[in-house]
Amino acid sequence: MLYAFHELAYQSALPFRVGAQLARSFWTSPFNPAADTAIGRTAYASAELFESVTRRYGKPAWKLETIDIGGKPVRTTEQVIWQSPWCRLVRFARNIGDLKRAKKPASGPAVLIVAPLSGHYATLLRGTVEAFLQDHDVYVTDWVNARQVPMLEGRFDFFDYIDHVRLMLAEIGGRAHVVGVCQPGPPVLAAGAVMAEDEDENRPLSMTFMGSPIDARLSPTVTNQLAEEKPFTWFKSNMIHTVPLPYAGFGRRVYPGFVQLYSFMSMNEDRHRDAHWNYFNSLIAGDGDGVEKHEEFYDEYLSVLDLTEEFYLQTIDIVFQQHLLARGLLEHRGRKVDLSRITDIGLMTVEGEKDDISGVGQTQAAHGLCPNIPEDRRVLYVQPGVGHYGVFNGRRFRDEIYPRVRDFIAQNEAAGGVPQRSAAAA
Repeated sequence: MLYAFHELAYQSALPFRVGAQLARSFWTSPFNPAADTAIGRTAYASAELFESVTRRYGKPAWKLETIDIGGKPVRTTEQVIWQSPWCRLVRFARNIGDLKRAKKPASGPAVLIVAPLSGHYATLLRGTVEAFLQDHDVYVTDWVNARQVPMLEGRFDFFDYIDHVRLMLAEIGGRAHVVGVCQPGPPVLAAGAVMAEDEDENRPLSMTFMGSPIDARLSPTVTNQLAEEKPFTWFKSNMIHTVPLPYAGFGRRVYPGFVQLYSFMSMNEDRHRDAHWNYFNSLIAGDGDGVEKHEEFYDEYLSVLDLTEEFYLQTIDIVFQQHLLARGLLEHRGRKVDLSRITDIGLMTVEGEKDDISGVGQTQAAHGLCPNIPEDRRVLYVQPGVGHYGVFNGRRFRDEIYPRVRDFIAQNEAAGGVPQRSAAAA
């Protein structure tokens, strides 16, 4: 019933949101002589704050129609090249003419960025995608909100996720490079092992994992401890709820995005409260930069999606409680996932010194689990001074992490001897 009560609370607040919107318009009207007074600015800020915290945040846009490459604007075209009921494979094709003006090659290694399926939309990686577009042909997994998938489409679980990674690599073709950000680490690594064992011609040339819980037993964080301390039945009883009408997925059992959001916000309650207080003061002071920075972050952070019951519970069980991949016990479709079969796929791990979601050591554990990867095709990097989000976004990611990943991909592209793919739109 929690989901139904959540929807009821949202709908009940509608009259107050309308009132806040009207108040906001009143106190910003050029015909209101009191608009630019202390009372007027405070009233406007109050209405704006109330409306923003009670708003329903939908799926954000990518906003990558034009990006800066080499100091020149380069247009990109968002192309859906493959899809299932659960995911869209999106390619951002760069314009050939614009690349020539930017004095950049019209081709580059193909990179599949596997976005986390953990409560937020793939657009959380907007900055990650923009960085990789500087030098690569970029593809992104755009996961679908489970509450929008009709029951007739069936289930989606941890093993379907592995299959999806393999299907998308096949769609891209050749031997692309994979970048898994946070949650995808274990299933992507498993997919790489299965493809390596099958000698799949589309197995990746390299895999880069950023802040991923490959072995969640190492440097456990608050999130890891919760997953280990609570019995499996607790998660099934307390975290899973039924999608209500009028959503297309009515009747589906899910881990709601709003539950995930509240959990994460409670971990840093003081930080979020201070951020909204500063936002309120910025509105009063007319600090456009402060307002824009706050809205840019929270418009993305407060946009959440639901996960299917089976995927969420299997992830808790496989990754955070039994640690099956790390212990060499994971099976996929009736056969053991053997990480020792990975011999010609480069491996890079990136961790943040201050990561409070995936502690230092959890991601780099992949190196010990993949003993047969040549040493000259491995990179282990820990970025000083950044937390979880800083591993894949922000200034230090752009200036310090991305150049290392770019060079690692280029090294493995050369080692693989695979012709570069076109990275431009016609």
